[in-house]
Amino acid sequence: MELVAFLGEDKETWGQVTGLINHGDWDKIILVKSKSSDDYDSQKTVETIIVDTSKPLLDLKEEIINKLRKTFQGFDVNVSIASGNGKEHMALISALLSIPVGIRLVVFTKNGVEFIN
Repeated sequence: MELVAFLGEDKETWGQVTGLINHGDWDKIILVKSKSSDDYDSQKTVETIIVDTSKPLLDLKEEIINKLRKTFQGFDVNVSIASGNGKEHMALISALLSIPVGIRLVVFTKNGVEFIN
């Protein structure tokens, strides 16, 4: 299973992403993050994709598509949008669906990793 998580500038949401990374059984972890999120550190191996979140939505989507296009091994990915803002979430989801891969939303709760169907 692959995890794709957006890591926004709001450090208060980074715990959600860290919980997913540390408690999920992931074959591959891809963090899409803004340039200003450089000080995030993960204990597990992650592939980091840095994007320019100051771009307009459609340009950001294209940047994500170009950087993620050949990254996935399967036909679907688990996605976390717990961090970031609406524009970043829309760009990520639209890019993933355009690649195309199916998406399943995932969240870390007090019960562990849960999938939102």
